[in-house]
This record gives sequence, C-alpha cells and structure tokens, in this order.
Amino acid sequence: MGKIRLELEVPAGPERAFEVFTGELMSWWPAEYTWSGPRALAEIGMESGAGGLCYEIGPHGFRCDWGRVLHWDPGRRLVFTWQIGPNREPVPDPAHAGEVEVLFKDERIEFEHRGFDKYQPTGDDYRKALESPEGWPYILDSYVKRLREDQ
Repeated sequence: MGKIRLELEVPAGPERAFEVFTGELMSWWPAEYTWSGPRALAEIGMESGAGGLCYEIGPHGFRCDWGRVLHWDPGRRLVFTWQIGPNREPVPDPAHAGEVEVLFKDERIEFEHRGFDKYQPTGDDYRKALESPEGWPYILDSYVKRLREDQ
C-alpha cells in the first residue's frame, strides 16, 4: 500500500520547527483543509504530550478530534494518528487510522504518513491523493512559509 515520505528544508532549528508544527497550527494549517472551512474555523490545534488530541473547533463550538499524539519528544520527534478517512470522514477508532511521524533535524524535517492499508478498500487512492501536489506537499509548504515569517 505504501507510505508517503517527504524531506523538507526548514528555516528554523529543531526546537522552533517543533513548536510551530505542534503549537501554532492555527498560523499555518490551510483552513480549506478543515471540516469547518476558512470562514467557520475557530481553532485547530494539538494538545501537548503523548495522549494529547489533535482537534478542530468550528462553528458554534463544534469540536472534531482528528488524531491523537502517540509520541511527543520536543525538538526531535512527533507521532500522531491520522483519523481522517479517504472521503474526509472522521475515523473514530485509531486502530483503523494511519499515523504521521515527523522527525525534526537541523533545519530540515523528515515526514512520513503510513498505514494506508487501514483505509480499505480505497487506501491506495487515498495515499496517491495525499502525496499529490494538492496533498501533504501543499500543507507542508504552508508550514515552511510560516517558519519563514520568523526570519
């Protein structure tokens, strides 16, 4: 089924890159890639520490949890479940969700999204969509642009 692997140069050291990735999602995550959309998104965030939730808050306080932090090592490594299905539907059971891992190195990150076999029967199509220019490359480009604002 495969996985998505990307390596990006980032204009920040590992600690700052981790801080922006985890603690400042609202400043870089493309609002059009949320359930609420650009007009109604109130907040998108990630609770710190293993067990923390990845969440979105939309109109009228509606909250949707879209992942859970599995590994939290500031400035080094982050792993979280990706509980969003191929049709952008929530995947409540983490046993049926993929995982995202981000390694923070000196002025670069190594990104991996794995577990597409859990999204059957369309897992391979889902992987192809997320690795297309409109998927993770677009999302992570927004992240890099946000880091450039610090310079």
